[in-house]
Amino acid sequence: MTLITRPEGLSADQIAPSRRSLGVAALGGVAFAAYAPAALSQAASPITTDSAGLIAHTVSFPSPDGFELPAYVARPEGDGPFPVVIVVSEIFGVHEYIRDVCRRLAKAGYAAVAPAFFVRVEDPAPLSDMTRIQQIVAAAKYEQVMGDIAATLEWIGLQSWANPDKVGITGFCWGGKVVWQACARFPSLDAGVAWYGRLAPAANATDEQKTAGRPWPVDLAPDLKAPVLGLYGGQDGGIPVASVEAMRAALAGTTGSEIILYDDAPHGFHADYRASYREADARDGWRRLLGFFEARLKH
Repeated sequence: MTLITRPEGLSADQIAPSRRSLGVAALGGVAFAAYAPAALSQAASPITTDSAGLIAHTVSFPSPDGFELPAYVARPEGDGPFPVVIVVSEIFGVHEYIRDVCRRLAKAGYAAVAPAFFVRVEDPAPLSDMTRIQQIVAAAKYEQVMGDIAATLEWIGLQSWANPDKVGITGFCWGGKVVWQACARFPSLDAGVAWYGRLAPAANATDEQKTAGRPWPVDLAPDLKAPVLGLYGGQDGGIPVASVEAMRAALAGTTGSEIILYDDAPHGFHADYRASYREADARDGWRRLLGFFEARLKH
């Protein structure tokens, strides 16, 4: 297992895995078959949430480009209608960690929907090759991702158990950036919680990388149509505190958005299957997420 310290995955000097890390990944494939082996820690004890009292399954629906988009859905049993949370994955796609997050939300009274944004190219979840994973993620461009979210919102509106007037979105790493973008684009979203998504280009980003990453959250603050709670780590190797402070400044004057900075937390501090997991900060962030959504999706 290689420690991932950046939203996009590994830096250039981290891409080639060692023999030891390959062995951990192989062990992970047996012990935690559904968790992304590229990031799985041998010492991890991931949170596991059962499906008792829930309806959890995979669905699919058409995206604007005609692709039949798969999504994992977990919701409470019963007729509803339930408030809905769209869950946006990290670079590893809809693997067991993301599915468990959906079940955690469902246990809290939400219908959670996690679209599989990357599978047009290939499902990154079972892969150990970080170079290939990064290629798959890079192919998911802004307009495709926004189109997939639009399709998800449309599908939610057709479900009798869903309340389409109470929809939030949360996402991790790559998905954290998507949360900011989606809340600036879709008026039908009522709240977002972004976990350590990149806010601005890296200091050493090339012009091509700056262009490819647009629109950047720091530029979208005036366009937010729903409040966003940002949860960030002060020791994140890919998101410097300076960019977090720049985002805070950009949010000044907006209504309801805020950023919480966990001073000692690294990137991926909520990911309980990784070595980066920090239990106290993850629990506090989850508590804040539930409070944020409770106020905006259940009243």
